[in-house]
Amino acid sequence: MKRRSFLKTVGGAAAGTTLATTSVAKEAEDTVAGMPRRTLGRTGLKASIVAFPGLVLAKNEQEKGTAALKDALRRGVNYFDVAPAYGDAEIKMGIALEGIDRNDYLLACKTRKRDKEGAREDLQRSLERLKTDHFDVYQLHCLKKTEEVEEALGPGGAMETILEAKKEGKVRHIGFSAHTTKAALAAMKKFRFDTVMFPISFVEYFLLGFGKPIIELATKQGAAVLGMKMLCRGAWPKDMERTRRWWYRCVEEKEELDLAVRFTLSQPPVVAGICPAFLDLLDKSIEAGKSYQPITDEQTEQLRKVAKTCESLFRREQQEVASATEPTYADSPHEGCPCRYA
Repeated sequence: MKRRSFLKTVGGAAAGTTLATTSVAKEAEDTVAGMPRRTLGRTGLKASIVAFPGLVLAKNEQEKGTAALKDALRRGVNYFDVAPAYGDAEIKMGIALEGIDRNDYLLACKTRKRDKEGAREDLQRSLERLKTDHFDVYQLHCLKKTEEVEEALGPGGAMETILEAKKEGKVRHIGFSAHTTKAALAAMKKFRFDTVMFPISFVEYFLLGFGKPIIELATKQGAAVLGMKMLCRGAWPKDMERTRRWWYRCVEEKEELDLAVRFTLSQPPVVAGICPAFLDLLDKSIEAGKSYQPITDEQTEQLRKVAKTCESLFRREQQEVASATEPTYADSPHEGCPCRYA
């Protein structure tokens, strides 16, 4: 099949959804162990508003990571996100989840492969490592360029594998993660994705309007948004000492952290937020999720003032992605595989 015909076929469903007005975050929320759960877009699944970042397992020994995962589950977290690019995180998560009823959690995985065969290898290996027969959500990972979108959705692309896997019962719902507006919008216009993982950070939203077009289109399409970089405080200033081995500055103080979580989770299509891969920030994010209240105008204005003192992380991503020959952020765990923090 020619590329244009294939894209028209897989994109047909997307074209018919632009008038939908599902507001995912406005739906009634369930609460488990004090943690609110929201309907994951069109899927009907219920996901905790704070997700477990699988990358954190690559940065900790098995025993400590397993304890953290089980503690998160006990505190109401049921959405677990991981990827082959996260070093040995899949292996560790598979071990940590052993003995837990598969109906008690949602498992989301990804592939950075854009071709059919590469994606098939990723998918099968991930299922084996995670000791499961299916993924609740399977995603194209870290889309940046529109060329990647075209390759993944074109003939012989990763989407062929994902669609086949869905027919086989190995994948229930389909999503993607992206770090640039162009790639995200291109993907959403070509295929009717169930979930969209994108940075939803108060700093980037107020400095660049970053994330706003994705929020608007996802709302029209009824897709669930998973808010990455929920605690991102922008790029590290050049003259600031890095207090964490991480590619961006994180929100640290409890009051500001609570507001950052509230901001991300108050955007209409956002179902869940994902924090950076640090156990202490995960703990704080879970507590912020359990005490979640919609953000007020006054609190929003407070964050807007904070954002003015920060430096954008994604301005550089947006400007350089089309022409960069080197990673935009050399220490970002999303730039290469295997994960640099394994």
